[in-house]
Amino acid sequence: MATRKNAAAPPRTHAEPPITGRLGPAEREEAWQRLGAETFDIVVIGGGVVGVGAALDAATRGLRVALVEARDLASGTSSRSSKLFHGGLRYLEQLEFGLVREALRERELMLTRIAPHLVKPVAFLYPLSNRIWERPYSAAGLFLYDTMGGARSVPGQKHLSRAGALRLVPALKRDALIGGIRYYDAQADDARHTMMVGRTAAHYGAVVRTSTQVVGFLREADRVSGVRVRDVEDGREVDVRAHAVINATGVWTDELQRLSGSRGRFRVRASKGVHIVVPRDRIVAEAGMILRTEKSVLFVIPWRNHWIVGTTDTDWNLDLAHPAATKHDIDYILEHVNSVLATPLTHDDIEGVYAGLRPLLAGESDSTSKLSREHAVARVSPGLVAIAGGKYTTYRVMGADAVDAAQVDVPGRIQSSITDKVPLVGADGYHALVNQADQLAAKHGLHPYRVRHLLDRYGSLVHEVLSLAVDNPELLKPIPASPDYLQVEAVYAVSHEGAMHLEDVLTRRTRISIEYAHRGVDSSEAVARLVAPILEWDEDAIKREVEVYNARVEAERTSQTQKDDQAADAVRAAAPEARPQLTEPVS
Repeated sequence: MATRKNAAAPPRTHAEPPITGRLGPAEREEAWQRLGAETFDIVVIGGGVVGVGAALDAATRGLRVALVEARDLASGTSSRSSKLFHGGLRYLEQLEFGLVREALRERELMLTRIAPHLVKPVAFLYPLSNRIWERPYSAAGLFLYDTMGGARSVPGQKHLSRAGALRLVPALKRDALIGGIRYYDAQADDARHTMMVGRTAAHYGAVVRTSTQVVGFLREADRVSGVRVRDVEDGREVDVRAHAVINATGVWTDELQRLSGSRGRFRVRASKGVHIVVPRDRIVAEAGMILRTEKSVLFVIPWRNHWIVGTTDTDWNLDLAHPAATKHDIDYILEHVNSVLATPLTHDDIEGVYAGLRPLLAGESDSTSKLSREHAVARVSPGLVAIAGGKYTTYRVMGADAVDAAQVDVPGRIQSSITDKVPLVGADGYHALVNQADQLAAKHGLHPYRVRHLLDRYGSLVHEVLSLAVDNPELLKPIPASPDYLQVEAVYAVSHEGAMHLEDVLTRRTRISIEYAHRGVDSSEAVARLVAPILEWDEDAIKREVEVYNARVEAERTSQTQKDDQAADAVRAAAPEARPQLTEPVS
């Protein structure tokens, strides 16, 4: 196991939150002391986007908040989505107008106020293949999309002839369409966005601690009065007292309900979604695409120097922590995207593959693709609230609803939610820095494109990142075998962003694990040695981290050659765990 000493936290009063919500080793030890010493208004279980959203919502209402996560921020579904902030165009067909309107409002807030450094507009082509009914039908839907708020901060729909559509996406077969409609949505690096929401919660005073698993619930008479947690790095345990607990664990919701001894008001059903990542030059296009399939839709999404293609939609009843993609899943994606591409993709083109689980509310339909993306909130017992369902785009609304439901158990009057007015850390000053990118690049001896890349990952925190290289200019060189990222980014991931293991850095703080054909293996030892001094790893710890990461990659590669879920799950589950003291259920 990776060993580390307990870093001494600098003196700071609890009323003085960490600058920019730093989540480093010193803050981690201080957070442990606070968990055992204080009584919180709300404890949030789960470091996915809904959990950190709830923590930020509660903290900015003036409540005393703690958030605990057994693995890493965004280690589950929130790092494995389609990476879109979208209104859910296909939900119009299901007549879920309220959900679409709500999602479009959230997309607008992210683009303009809350996270303009992380969330960006992205163009899509909707190819048309039927000459009679499809254009007016699709145009009507996109008109609703625009008028509900879809065209406030992005361009509205534009109708294209076949020639115009092929100019936008030359990769398409000529006979695959008779025309098209271009429309816009927005995208973000989901893991980075979730982490930034968590840091913003810490900035406003929340205790945010990862590798901290809930192993039991505290009770006073008939009410939940807190949780018992274990540090899965060193085995310490402590009781955390709280007036209310929010279960925001996504696909683990039912497991946590059982652990609490409370009967849930709803059940959660896991639906597996698989995506593949291919190089940008394999699909010649200036926009993404949305394609209809017999079950749902398939997205081809621009992703820096790559395309993300997905997704699948199938029931999953196996390991919740490590859903495995199969050869069948990958073949399904390739078959559907190749039906419209002039030059088909092959397995050899694939750089990365990832699988995630959607936490859908159970019991509404036999088909997971038709399950509602509405979320549900319930006070399942005094002192315990559960929230599940929904979609990434509406995380802020979900967090606010969870805190609203918990307020009956919190003494005193609680203020209304204000997170629609609270920018994430890194947002303030971002636009000015974009205009100053050339000067910033000259100051640090970097190419301006490097600085723009950093700005779109860190926003105005870029100064904090680059300051780590002042005394060590070598850190401004690229990570070996992963040249899109600088070495200083790996260091910053552990010093400020809460990364504790090599997997956290290569899979979530960066996306090296899906953006390079080596999937991080060729960079693993170099990155481990970069972060070792901060995490106080010795040679044995470095060796173990590299071995565990490389074994995980090998298991995932092998699982992706298996024919069915059971075989793929067996291969993936055999890989070692970066946090070996974790127990089930995981929260």
